[in-house]
Amino acid sequence: MMNCCGLITTQKEPVPLKSIEVQLEVRDHVATVVSTLNYENKEDKPLEAVFVFPLPGDAAVCHFSATIGQTQIVAEVKEKQQAREEYDDALSSGQQAFLLEESEQSPDIFSLSVGSLPPGESASIRLEYVIELAVQADDGLRFCLPAVLNPRYEPQERVGSGVQVTSVPASLVPYSLSFSARVSSPRPVSKVESSCSLDPLQYLNTEQTQATVKLAAGHKFDRDVELLIYYKDAHQPTAVVEAGQASAKPGTLMGDPVVMLSLYPEFPQSVMSSVASCGEFVLLLDRSGSMDCLTNDSEGQETRISSARDTLLLLLKSLPMGCYFNIYSFGDSYEHIFPKSVEYSEKTLEEALKKVEEMQADLGGTEILEPLKHIYSQPCIPNQPRQLFVFTDGEVCNTKEVINLVKKNSGSHRCFSFGIGEGSSSALINGLAKEGGGHAQFITGTDRMQPKVMQSLRFALQPAVEDISVTWDLPKGVSVTALSPPITTLFQGQRSLIYAQLTGQVGAAPSHSETPLVSLSGLKNINNSLLLSSVCRLTVHRLGARTLIRSLEMEETDDKGQHDEGVKKKVVELSVQSGVSSSFTSFIAVNKGNNEPIEGPLVRRDVPIACELEKFTRIMKFCSFEELFKSDLRARESGFNVPKQPHKDPLLQLVSLQKASGCWLLDPALAAALGKTSEEVEKPKPSAVSSLWATILALIWLHGFKMDTKEEWELLAMKAVSWLRLCYKEKNRLLFCTFDIAVYLKLLTNIKVESLDLKLDSNKRLTYFPMQCLRTQSEKSW
Repeated sequence: MMNCCGLITTQKEPVPLKSIEVQLEVRDHVATVVSTLNYENKEDKPLEAVFVFPLPGDAAVCHFSATIGQTQIVAEVKEKQQAREEYDDALSSGQQAFLLEESEQSPDIFSLSVGSLPPGESASIRLEYVIELAVQADDGLRFCLPAVLNPRYEPQERVGSGVQVTSVPASLVPYSLSFSARVSSPRPVSKVESSCSLDPLQYLNTEQTQATVKLAAGHKFDRDVELLIYYKDAHQPTAVVEAGQASAKPGTLMGDPVVMLSLYPEFPQSVMSSVASCGEFVLLLDRSGSMDCLTNDSEGQETRISSARDTLLLLLKSLPMGCYFNIYSFGDSYEHIFPKSVEYSEKTLEEALKKVEEMQADLGGTEILEPLKHIYSQPCIPNQPRQLFVFTDGEVCNTKEVINLVKKNSGSHRCFSFGIGEGSSSALINGLAKEGGGHAQFITGTDRMQPKVMQSLRFALQPAVEDISVTWDLPKGVSVTALSPPITTLFQGQRSLIYAQLTGQVGAAPSHSETPLVSLSGLKNINNSLLLSSVCRLTVHRLGARTLIRSLEMEETDDKGQHDEGVKKKVVELSVQSGVSSSFTSFIAVNKGNNEPIEGPLVRRDVPIACELEKFTRIMKFCSFEELFKSDLRARESGFNVPKQPHKDPLLQLVSLQKASGCWLLDPALAAALGKTSEEVEKPKPSAVSSLWATILALIWLHGFKMDTKEEWELLAMKAVSWLRLCYKEKNRLLFCTFDIAVYLKLLTNIKVESLDLKLDSNKRLTYFPMQCLRTQSEKSW
């Protein structure tokens, strides 16, 4: 069942939240975020305002305070049940109280309760958290300020356990947002991009290592705010050393210095150019009802499920011969195309593509846990590393349970995750990739799914650097205690942060240093020099504490999902000591300065959060997925409000015709995909080489007319070239010479004719260049 959400209208029940101010401070790969929420009670009765909102899934909330008039109340971290009891006691006695707590099911959902706000009174809530910034495939660091929180699907056995979310269309959110960011790093900041309009980037020094940026005027908080931050020399390792808290006891986590080591190596070209020809690729596709929502591309009527189908086509065509694969899809239940993973061949590929073409968003809810259990129950295939690709809009409430399952099986596979649409759970998407040693991607706004998925496939096909060890080179008398799990393997495109506590006499770190702090064995031909800097805030300490807390929270639970009391006690102690939130603690603040109780009955007001318009329309009408999908079925049968199928992309048309081996066949379908008649395509063809000719034409068309989407088709083009080379080696070399293939391949970028051992002579072979049959009269050159 899904939480039933209702609209709180401004006419009947005024919303007390008026504005949100956010200040972002980015330091290298981590960030501190300060949010100020301004409340005002314009009613004639005291209010309890409840605001359920999203935060990034791996955020560590580390400060919570409230200001009423000239009085500031700083919250304390306490065990969750104790905090709730203190909050209830305060309200019953007429005192002002504030409670902030993390959802027990998902670490990216928080609820803020502002209790006993008197009539005419204003309150300012300050919330501070620290977070690691995820690295994207293009080396950008991604920060996302979530604005959209879609209701999370609850497995049937957990109905009623999740938090209640009041949702309205994003355009009706009654509060405003102001947002500014400051970026600093040991390396220069090259640019900052966003899905929202920004004012120009302002550099604060000549080295361009510090800069500020803010949202352009007039921004409405109707969608997630995403920033992409790019540094020069992004792959150089860095270390940040942070002094301990002066008031904390030496020898404790907060009292000792903590170091954060950032590893984001760039592999040599010789490693990057090699592509694995083996592996077991398991694709897991969300077919819940929300996948039938339109993508946010305003130019078309494409739905998420149709975009996912097109993406699976590209992905399947790009898999190497010799690998194994299977496709699962899930909703209330789950399905798989094959009983177990099968070898990639023309027959199995065609069977899979037929099933993919039929897939609709018709399986109900979002039960992702059960298909994962089934996948992990299947024995791994020898010498075929398992690679799991998960596509979902990420709206489940049992996030921690799902991530824990992936972590338990991380030794046998890698997990690549894709969050589709606004409001997808960052905790789920990032958690799957982090615990599965893969890569997370988010498809929002006008993003296209295909290029991001193909980027991740490239990572999956590239080899890893293994047997890595970290040796700390520290002064005498200084010892180190690792706060992060050990790293033994690194993949291209994967960033790793290592936290460690330093005990002993640690001197102040210089602002910049080439002196090694650590030695990294196993990283041959990779830049090991460190940029070393120091900071005075407790960002690194809190993130180190968060890493420990998350590791403890992910430990084994009993059959009822409950943790051992010893583990819970450790988490609570660490959370209280560091001031960092956890699933077992809450922030509680009570205004004890005014002894006069607030008179009058307390009225509850649920502050709405933005929800996607199409989902909101459905949510308002239905309280269960069963009713929702009966309505969908009737709508489809009647033809009402069914999005028009977009025109077939010529690239996808061409890709769909490629065979599993990498070649194309010369037939009317290929001619149509190339925009030509069969006669135009076949007329210049040399005799007895139809498949070679067809493959060459397809490659030339891709390089000539689709270079702007090269990242989408590059892998399948590489497979086509490999097929051509194999034909050259194993079949008839004279055919290639007659066919002038050397000329054609020479004119294709990134294809080395030299590997074919063919020599070009000086005669006029270009007069037979097959591009002539693909050009139009209006094209002056190509």
